Amino acid sequence: MADDSTVHEPLIADETDVNTTCRSPRLTDRATSAIEQHGNPTRFIWALTVAAGISGLLFGYDTGVISSTLVSIGSDLSQKPLTTLDKSLITSSTSLFALIASPVTGVLADKLGRKRIIIIADLLFVLGAVWQAVAQSVWSMIFGRSVVGLAVGGASLVVPLYISELSPSVFRGRLVTLTILFVTIGQMAAYFVGWKLSSAVYGWRWMVGLGSVPAIIQSGLILLLPETPRWLMKVGQINMARKVLRKVYGAGSNAIVEGLLRAIEGEVLEEEESISMLNTMNLSPKWDASWPQKLRDNWRRLFLNGGNRRALTIACLLQGLQQLCGFNSLMYFSATIFALVGFDSPILASLSVAVTNCVFTVAAILLIDIVGRRRILLYSVPIMILGLLLTAVAFHFLPVAAQKTEVPQGSDSHIGVWPVLILVSIIMYVSSYAIGLGNVPWQQSELFPLSVRAMGSGIATSTNWGTNFIIGLTFLPMMQILTPVWTFVTYAIVCVLGWFCIWKIYPETSGLGLEEVGDLLKDGWGVG
Repeated sequence: MADDSTVHEPLIADETDVNTTCRSPRLTDRATSAIEQHGNPTRFIWALTVAAGISGLLFGYDTGVISSTLVSIGSDLSQKPLTTLDKSLITSSTSLFALIASPVTGVLADKLGRKRIIIIADLLFVLGAVWQAVAQSVWSMIFGRSVVGLAVGGASLVVPLYISELSPSVFRGRLVTLTILFVTIGQMAAYFVGWKLSSAVYGWRWMVGLGSVPAIIQSGLILLLPETPRWLMKVGQINMARKVLRKVYGAGSNAIVEGLLRAIEGEVLEEEESISMLNTMNLSPKWDASWPQKLRDNWRRLFLNGGNRRALTIACLLQGLQQLCGFNSLMYFSATIFALVGFDSPILASLSVAVTNCVFTVAAILLIDIVGRRRILLYSVPIMILGLLLTAVAFHFLPVAAQKTEVPQGSDSHIGVWPVLILVSIIMYVSSYAIGLGNVPWQQSELFPLSVRAMGSGIATSTNWGTNFIIGLTFLPMMQILTPVWTFVTYAIVCVLGWFCIWKIYPETSGLGLEEVGDLLKDGWGVG
């Protein structure tokens, strides 16, 4: 474009060093004050958050719908009832392919941009949903779930990254958390649809096929939205980045916009300087090398830089803990669990869990930027531990016949105190999860500097999906081998270890600008 500068040219002509002025905390303070005068994000920010957040709804719907599908599918696939292995493979295939997609998406998001990746994910969502709806065998169903997994892996990385890079710091936590609210709405919608269609002939096919509708809507909306200013700056489209930032901050924000452009420019210049240093040390190819060589540069920079390594450690810790705490075992198999303990309408019981998740995610939106990321985890994880232990106690007192994974036939008219305690304990666990661990890990983008943000987020998201795959594949076998009691005790032990790690190494990042969070981890963990 003829009127675009390159990132090597100063944005505002003066004699002040970019790398000195743009990192000042006063920049974020001024931006925060400018936004707070309006009290809320601009309509532009709300529009892009809602449009991008539809990916969360898709992910949530897919997570929730499999719970209803597994108890409704009968012998429609391969003309036989699903075995425990069939259920585990159908469930975990999505996580496995999300794991594969996440690091690749991190690389492609730097090459193609954040917006294009969302569009590609939408196309995969549509393809996977339709394929599942027409599947005639277990392996065909697994293939459809795998395609959806590619979409989920890409969207779960790039949507929080997209919103994080577009949001003012004072609202960043709430707006990223809003995408998690879409996840919970998707889960709730899936349980409701499953409840309504569970008794219909081939109702499960409609359940999975309906997942294509939001993807079609989003693919149309996302075409109207801009790319993030930080990616635009990285590829030299400065004037376009300036226009986007003016929409983000509203009228009368020219000074703030120019200051933020300087901050981003400083970070890009730092990236190029670090590459130059690696070249001098003969640790890296030249900057004008091919794209695969630049990829190796980013990989080295992520692992050779102490601050980046610490950011990656924290992000992977939180994402791994989010899954290893066992939450998605409830999302995938909640209907199976409630049928197991005697509820006549297990999908309806699962719906109550999904509603709890949604309500407390709304609470997280209100609290995450006020209480802070670190403190909200330190307060909520102990309640999760209590809920898991109470669930284990309740399973201990259930009849031995319930210590199996095959769903019994029966009525809930004779349900005693222990199944009710399981439902109440799971609701307690889910509410505390939703307010903390369900949301905070997806703030991962703020931990990384621009040069490694997509790659670092990709690896952290891969950790999430890798552990999700483990949970989906092992939950039912654990229930059989360890019994439900020790399965939930194991998840509680994981939460105890996770809480200690959070207390030890996770600093508070609430209210800091993206360019400032890196400074927090430069010389240590930032926990004071």
